[in-house]
Amino acid sequence: MSGTCDPTTTSAKIVIAGAFGVGKTTMITKLTDREPLRTEEILTEAGAGVDDLAGVEQKRTTTVALDFGRLDLPSGPKLYLFGTPGQDRFWPMWDSIALGALGAIVIVDPQRLGQCFAILDFFEDRGIPFVVAVNEFDGAPHHEPDQIAGALDLDPDVPVLHFDARSKPATKDVLVAVLDRAIEHRTGRPDAARATSP
Repeated sequence: MSGTCDPTTTSAKIVIAGAFGVGKTTMITKLTDREPLRTEEILTEAGAGVDDLAGVEQKRTTTVALDFGRLDLPSGPKLYLFGTPGQDRFWPMWDSIALGALGAIVIVDPQRLGQCFAILDFFEDRGIPFVVAVNEFDGAPHHEPDQIAGALDLDPDVPVLHFDARSKPATKDVLVAVLDRAIEHRTGRPDAARATSP
């Protein structure tokens, strides 16, 4: 895993966000060193008409608070990974989850790009550096990074990556990208995050 945190940092918080059913829980499960904390519950009729299940009609569980995992980097720092709940009704929790975050990963479903705008605005408004990670679901259309960036009206310096949330190497690549961006954001040096390998 290339990329590292600031050598003076002992821990850092990364938020993994996205709409309902985009793969946040799956990504955290792949990244963590031990079994993550998950707050998944069975979807019930109480959520019918409240939760937007368009594009994820087969989903049977949902994160109702947050997902939490820890990853110990070989270079020393510990990364704490916080996954946000996806439904709009849980948005009041997002400020608490994002407080103090070094950076964020916004996972998107290429078939549901319209659900990303409020999430991107959330991190932009708070000055939290982020990357966009396009989860390549089976059968989903493939769009080039510049097409995704254009559709989401991203600033030119926001990385757009394709990955599979079920793949540990792919999730690590996305994590490295957000660490690079976060450290660059804090130091103003594009090469700062790559100065030392863990």
